[in-house]
Amino acid sequence: MTARSLALAIPLVCLSLAVPAHAQHKPAPPAAAALLGAKLEQNLRQIAANLDGVMGIYAENLQTGQSFRVNADRVFPQGSSIKIPILITLLRQAQLGKLNLNDRVTIRRADLVGGSGVLQDFGDGTSSIALRDLAVLMVVLSDNSATNILIDRVGMASVNAEIRRAGLVHTRLARKMMDFAAERASRENVSTPREMATLVAKLDRGQLLDASHTAFVLHLLEDYKQTPLRDALPANILVADKPGSLPGVECDSGVVFVPGAPYVLSVMTTYDADNHAADQAITAVSRAVFSYFDRLASSNAFGNKVR
Repeated sequence: MTARSLALAIPLVCLSLAVPAHAQHKPAPPAAAALLGAKLEQNLRQIAANLDGVMGIYAENLQTGQSFRVNADRVFPQGSSIKIPILITLLRQAQLGKLNLNDRVTIRRADLVGGSGVLQDFGDGTSSIALRDLAVLMVVLSDNSATNILIDRVGMASVNAEIRRAGLVHTRLARKMMDFAAERASRENVSTPREMATLVAKLDRGQLLDASHTAFVLHLLEDYKQTPLRDALPANILVADKPGSLPGVECDSGVVFVPGAPYVLSVMTTYDADNHAADQAITAVSRAVFSYFDRLASSNAFGNKVR
């Protein structure tokens, strides 16, 4: 090294030594968020294991794509949750001009079934109701008679074609509501947690319907009702979901609009020893998933709450 280069190097070395070590390198954010996610996954698996039955879970942050899965691809009965694809098919046919939502249907006693809803108490031929209003009854009151009338109008094959168009392979509408002979023959309406979560995610993103028809579907799903998924959430959190219940079966699927971290959640159970206990287990899953995504959305990278 020449005398000139040595003279230039000495001040630089001194300058480097003078800079505090903590100012030379920015510390990387801690991995605490990953540890929190690992705890959530462990918690979800424990809730599923503790249920006297079989549980499947799929949760996904719609902004980051982070997901949590327990038996997410197992096939479960859907109960009234299958009304989501029926509703989407109705609105799709309206969008394509195949039907008019203002068309009215005369309510006949031959079309009425028991279970949830109010149409079963209507007179024979004494009322006619628009398709749009039958959709409201199907989703908001989970009216089984309204559901069967709409299945007849849009066609069961069309509902299944719409399900396939959404990219789902295990989801199927196989029978009408309250068809006990079909139930005994194991002809069941089914899906998986991942597929129902995928369906509602595509709906929310506007990938299934145009803007106005998407808004109508979400408006009906957002209508307040007590569900196991909602029971875990603060009152100010908007939810678009549709639960389902059968003897030995409980499920709920929907979108939870947490500010900064909207997510889809689908929880399904079957072979339940106790339906009420299964409902409570779904609520426990919902509480755990909400707590995780809400904390991430309301905190900085180090976990300091800033919202």
